[in-house]
Amino acid sequence: MSKLLKEFKEFAMRGNVVDMAVGVTIGAAFGKVVTAVIDIFLTPILDALPKIEGTNSTGIVGSLISFLAVLVEFLLTALVLFAIIKAMNKAKTIGKKPEKPAAPTTKKCPYCLSEIDIKATRCPHCTSELK
Repeated sequence: MSKLLKEFKEFAMRGNVVDMAVGVTIGAAFGKVVTAVIDIFLTPILDALPKIEGTNSTGIVGSLISFLAVLVEFLLTALVLFAIIKAMNKAKTIGKKPEKPAAPTTKKCPYCLSEIDIKATRCPHCTSELK
C-alpha cells in the first residue's frame, strides 16, 4: 500500500499534472469572466434588437431560429474571448524591452553560397579561400 501511495505522490507532484490543474482552474475562472462580459454587455444589445413575432416556435422554422441564436451566441463568445486574450497578450509585452537578435554564427560562401561557420577562412564545400 505504501508503494502505491509513493507512486501516486510522484505522479501528482510531476510538473505536468500541477500545470494541468492550474490550467483547468484558470480556465474555469476565465469562463466565468467571459460569461459575465456576455451577460453584462452583449445580452442587453441582443435583447434590444427587434423580435420576430408571430413565428411558430415549433417545427423547422423554430428550430432554425433556435440554431441561429445559438450560432450567434457562439460567435459572440468567441469574439469576446479573442478580444480578452489579445488584450492579455498585449499587456504581457508592456514594459518589456525587445530582445536583440543573436550574433550570426554562420555566413554564406560567396562562391558556392553554402552555409559555413562565421570563423571559417576556407569553404569546406568548394575549398575557396574566404577573405
